[in-house]
Amino acid sequence: MANTQTALKEAMTSIEGALGAALVDYSSGMALGTVGGGKELDLTVAAAGNTDVVRAKVRTMEQLGLQDSIEDILITLGTQYHLIRLLKGRDSQGLFLYLALDKNRANLAMARHQLRRIEVELEV
Repeated sequence: MANTQTALKEAMTSIEGALGAALVDYSSGMALGTVGGGKELDLTVAAAGNTDVVRAKVRTMEQLGLQDSIEDILITLGTQYHLIRLLKGRDSQGLFLYLALDKNRANLAMARHQLRRIEVELEV
């Protein structure tokens, strides 16, 4: 089992094109851990903003009466992918992994696969 920092570092090193990663509590919008980012990608701002995305999708699913769960949310920009993976499991309710990728270097299918693997190994 990996702790938060180890899991986020693993995302940055094992996922081709990774620009930044964060573990986020979407009840508060607070980043519990971040790796990468930089001037062009403020991960604390991204964590708060993507919390609104997750909340909106959860609310919409409730309004539609969908009895399902969100695996991940993909936002495609001109030069980046932003991947939000909601964590499953008793101890990780209300958390998501956020990963920003360089669109030209990333393999989206492999990134999703690796993020799923990291989620399984993550101990919160």
